Order: sequence, then structure tokens, then C-alpha cells
Amino acid sequence: MATFELYTDKAGEFRFRLKAGNGEIILASQGYSAKASAVNGIESVKTNAPDDGNYERLETPAGSSFKLLAANNLVIGNSQVYTSASGRDNGIESVKKNASDADVIEILIREVK
Repeated sequence: MATFELYTDKAGEFRFRLKAGNGEIILASQGYSAKASAVNGIESVKTNAPDDGNYERLETPAGSSFKLLAANNLVIGNSQVYTSASGRDNGIESVKKNASDADVIEILIREVK
């Protein structure tokens, strides 16, 4: 089962990441100064993830990636860089399938990135 991990980064900002059932990170957030903002970001992912029109598909020399956008076109989360467009598209499908039912786990230890 997929999970959202809510944690504090080394700069003291709140972040979340969505992990697939296999433990791979499929979406990561920006840093937020308040925990409540990060929690709102998780809710926004759950709301916006099912709609294919909310994904911006990107191609760069480094590879393929995507951004999940809210209704106001602000970025909610970013993917990793995939080696192929099909890998990116599989990542999008995983977010669409898993985000709405994912549990939220709060990690209390400050993580170093």
C-alpha cells in the first residue's frame, strides 16, 4: 500500500513524499515553513492526482519527469527523473492509482538529504 511520509528536512522545513507499495518515491513536495501547509499539500495531491490533465510531462537531456499541478497551476509535487517517457508515464499512473487512498505517516526524525 502507498503511503505519504511527512517529515522535516535538515533546513527545518516540512516536506512530504508519496511512496509506492514497493517503497519507491513516486512524488516529492517542496519545503513548507508550516506543518499545516504540508498537510494541505498532501490533501491537494489526493484531490488532484486522479485527473490526467493535472500532470505536466517534461523531457530534458537528463531524462523524463513530471509535475503534479493544482487547479491554480501551482506545483504540488515533482517526480524523480526517469530514463524513459514510458517510465515517467508509469510513475504518473502509480500516483493516480495510489494517492487518494494512501495513509499519512509522520516521521519524527529530522532527515538529511
